[in-house]
Amino acid sequence: MRWSKSRRERFRRGARAFAAAAFACALAACGMLAPPGSLGVRGVQLYSTAGTAVLELGLDCRLSGPMQDALDRGIPITFAIDVRAGDWPRRQARATRAIELRYYPLSRRYQLRLGDNPDDVRSFTTQAYLVSALGSLRLGLPAEFAHLAPATPLHVRAAIDPTALPGALRLPALFEPAWRLASADSRWPAATR
Repeated sequence: MRWSKSRRERFRRGARAFAAAAFACALAACGMLAPPGSLGVRGVQLYSTAGTAVLELGLDCRLSGPMQDALDRGIPITFAIDVRAGDWPRRQARATRAIELRYYPLSRRYQLRLGDNPDDVRSFTTQAYLVSALGSLRLGLPAEFAHLAPATPLHVRAAIDPTALPGALRLPALFEPAWRLASADSRWPAATR
């Protein structure tokens, strides 16, 4: 049976459409087309008293599906908050603080840990309460932030820390869009005294 040229072309087009649909389904099955999360910084204020500095900020966070699944399986998710005082090239102070989200399946509790202080831990019953608590954070900063001039602007950026993930998730965190979670570098006015 000989195929005419137009019939052969229709068959090729159908085969290409089928291959494209199969590829899209494979990507969706692998989680590559999962909706990405979002992260934003809002309400940044720096308070300084008696030579210490405290940064108050809120994170608007929406975790992607794979991040929520990892958290529900007990894998901690760590955010790095990068705070810089002053504009380039005259940066006056810089600090990075970690915020860890964790779930303990045996106790069925979610925990929010601020920095390296083991005493600064908040516990929640649901993931929604945990993510909502990111909207009101207080982070201690080095003493050099307490001595800033009133006109010094603050630059704040938040992002997921892929180096804090277990080894098996570090590679997906680098390449899959569902694991990319970072805020824009935001500039805030001077400190509140």
